[in-house]
Formats: sequence, C-alpha cells, structure tokens
Amino acid sequence: MLYLSEDSDGDYINLEDMLVVFCVDISGSMSVTSEVCAGSSVRSPTYVSRLQSVQDALQRSLSSLLQKSPQRRVALVTFNDEVTVYGDGTGVPLSIRDWSLMDFDYLKMQGEKFSTPHCIAESIHPLTQKIKELCEHGATALGPAALVSISMASRYRGSKVIICTDGQANIGLGELEQAQTCTYSPYFYSQLAKEAVDSGVIVSVLTFKGTDCRLAEVGRLADETGGRVNIVNISSLSTEIQSVLADNILATNVTATLLSADGMYFPYEDESAHKLVREIGNVTEGAEITFQFAVKPESIESFLRRDRVPFQLQLEFKTRELQKVTRIVTDQRRVTSSSWVWAGSLNMGVLGVHCVQLCARLTMEGRVLEAQKQLRAQQDLIKDISEQRPTPKEESVYGNWISSMTMICEDLTGHSQENQVNKDLLASKSSPAKGLSDEAAKVVYQLKRAQSVGKKKHKAQVLGL
Repeated sequence: MLYLSEDSDGDYINLEDMLVVFCVDISGSMSVTSEVCAGSSVRSPTYVSRLQSVQDALQRSLSSLLQKSPQRRVALVTFNDEVTVYGDGTGVPLSIRDWSLMDFDYLKMQGEKFSTPHCIAESIHPLTQKIKELCEHGATALGPAALVSISMASRYRGSKVIICTDGQANIGLGELEQAQTCTYSPYFYSQLAKEAVDSGVIVSVLTFKGTDCRLAEVGRLADETGGRVNIVNISSLSTEIQSVLADNILATNVTATLLSADGMYFPYEDESAHKLVREIGNVTEGAEITFQFAVKPESIESFLRRDRVPFQLQLEFKTRELQKVTRIVTDQRRVTSSSWVWAGSLNMGVLGVHCVQLCARLTMEGRVLEAQKQLRAQQDLIKDISEQRPTPKEESVYGNWISSMTMICEDLTGHSQENQVNKDLLASKSSPAKGLSDEAAKVVYQLKRAQSVGKKKHKAQVLGL
C-alpha cells in the first residue's frame, strides 16, 4: 500500500536545482608530493602534490557537471587556519578566522546566508579560476569548514558536500589533536551529521593514503548521512569524486517501522519489543537495509505450533520533490523446525550483508565483544551450509567481509595483558574510534553500507532476514 500525503513541505522543485559543495583542505600538508606515472615517453619522474591532484579532480568534475547537469549549483569552501567561502566564485570570498572558528551558531549562520550560488553553466569560468589560484599553507580547520558547507547545502534538499582532506582537524570546532577537546569532538561530528540528515544533505569524506585524519571520527559525517568514506591516492581522486557525484539520492527523512508477532523481538536494537523503529535518514540508489528478528525463549513452543508468522514494514519518507510518502508492506513467513529446509532456502546475500553491516555497526558503537560473538556464529553457519550445499563462487565475498571484520575486532580487543586501554574501552562500551586506524575505519564504514553481490541496483531495497 502507498499513501501520498496532501501536506507537503513546498512546491515542486527542479531535481537538478541542488547544490554540490566542494570542501577542500589547503593546509600546509597538502603540499606533500607523490610520484605519478607520466607515460613511457617521459624518462624523469613526475611529482604531483595533493593539492594539485585536488585541483585537477575538481576541474574535471566541473567539466563533467557542465555536460551532464548544467543547472546544478556548485560552491567552493576551503580551509587551513581559516575558512574561506568562495561560493560559485563570482562574488567576494568570505573569510572566517580566529575565535569565530569556535562559534557554532555563527558558522552555521554564515553558511546559510551566503549568496546563493549560480548554476555551473553560469559560474564555471570564475569557479575554475578560483580553484587554480589555491595554494597550501597553515593549519586544518576541518570542523568549521564542514559546518559552513553543510549549512550552505541545507538550502537545497538532496545536496552533497564532498570533503577532501589529508590531516587531523587541529583548530576550531571538531579539533582532534588536543586531549582536552577530543572528548567533545565526537559529539560535534555526530551533531553536525544530524543537522545534515535533517536537511537532506549527504556528506562524503575523502582522505589520502598514508595520512592520519582520525577517519573514525570525521567519517561519522558520511556514515550517518548516507555518503561515502574512502582513502584515495592522487591518481584515483578524480574517479572517486565522479562516483560520489553519480550517487543518486532517492529519499530523505526515511523512517522504517517493522512490526512482528507478539513474542518476537529484534536483537542488538534498543527496543526489546516486537516493534522496531529505525531512523534511516537519507537513502541513495542501491542502499540495502536489513533487520534481524528472534523469538523470545518463553514463546518458542507456541511459535512452533504456528504455520506462518506475520510481518509489516511501514516506510515513511520524503521524495526529492518534497512529497511525503508512507509505504506499507505486509508479508508472512513460514515457520519450520527443520534445519535442512531452513539452510536450503537461505538467501546468503541477505545473510552476508546483514552480518557485516551489523558487526560494523556494533564495532563503531564500542560493542566489539558482541560483534565478535556474531561473527563467530556467522562463520559456524557458513560452515554448516557449505556441508549441505555447494557454495557459489560469488558468495565467497561474504566470507571475505566477515574475515576482514574479524581481524579488525581482534586488533581492537588485543591478545596481550599490556593492552589494558582497549580492555577498559570494551568494558565501558564507549566508541573505539581512538583504537581504529584510518584504514580500518574506512573498511568498517564501507561494510556498514555493504551491498549484496551481483545485484543490479536500480532502486533502494529493504531486505529482511
């Protein structure tokens, strides 16, 4: 069933009339160079700085947008020891520095009231020139720049913010280097992500290989808004930005309510009843969301006497046209006590995606021991299934994902008595972000958005175990 609300938030909007904000690090470390392949005709090696690779990638992206989406609005924000808002490059840049970098409300206001960018068809030349003139120096005010960028993008539902950085935020809100401020930084990035979700803005975070950006913290912006988290090298940055731009947002403010029979519950969730409400936020094309249910021990006997169990999924969301929609899906699933029937009908795509998404989520929540328990159970299940039927080649990727999560959890728990910090961390169930390297954080965040293999992603899918 599908219900369209008569109470929409506004008139019909042009789907191309949205904003892309490039939020670019121009701190001193962006001058670091790497050797690139310049072809066999050039004997001497060619070195390109990180900023040069960003400039090249942005110019390529602008050209691509001009061809494919000429009505798309594009803005530029840079940050070092100050935040500079260029907008579309046609006006006077705004510089934010000093104590203003610590004022959340002021930064938000500056982003919201900055002049509306023109479409790329009108602004490509001045914007390209501003990009060419960028030079690297100073510190890294990443947090304030992200806040300004998200506030600017919030005027257009479905907009994107793409952050390119190579170092830890070390000045202003969200600073990650000093111990006394690090305690509050995770809250800052989570709060900023919530602001983006409420406005229908997707944030992606791209960092450079070989750097330490505290991606476990900054990556929250992408993880909670439906964006991408990745570590790139200077030769792959342009391709990754193109992939981010190609992500198609289908709906915002998505809430899923799953109802099951009395006597059932949803493990690893806050609710222990047979009703689960999950705030999903932004959904992009190809997204897969899974739910796990179980029967309470005292209700098992009564369920074994039943032939089927009912479920109802209620999806509430806003379309890109700002139309409020409620979709209701009702289904019944068979009950069986035969492990042979059960194993033979398992969808390994759903099972594999659910396991890695769940364990990645538990890990980022600090529930590493619970994640390890789930991973061991999944490995035992895969072994049992492989004994009952041959495993298709494409399903091996799920085992690889589980192995990756297992290694990350083992690194966090530690095997020696010396690792008391991690043990205290696990006992308190606080975020293990400090114990995650950027590479591990990238893997965990990507597995939280894992998609089943070999499936064409023509529309978002909601999958249930």
